[in-house]
Amino acid sequence: MNENKNLEFMQIAMKYLPEAQEKVKEAGIEFSMDLMEPFMEMFLKVMNEAYELGKKDAEESN
Repeated sequence: MNENKNLEFMQIAMKYLPEAQEKVKEAGIEFSMDLMEPFMEMFLKVMNEAYELGKKDAEESN
């Protein structure tokens, strides 16, 4: 996947980071960047797959 897309996806994730931090805190878990890393990797996989699906759908509709 394109590094620019990953950067865009990370910007989206950072937009929602405060909300995620609050949810983790409410669950009684101490938030850390080490804790966040595996979830960010999973987020990038999901976003890349969703992007490819949308791209395929757009190509098929043309």
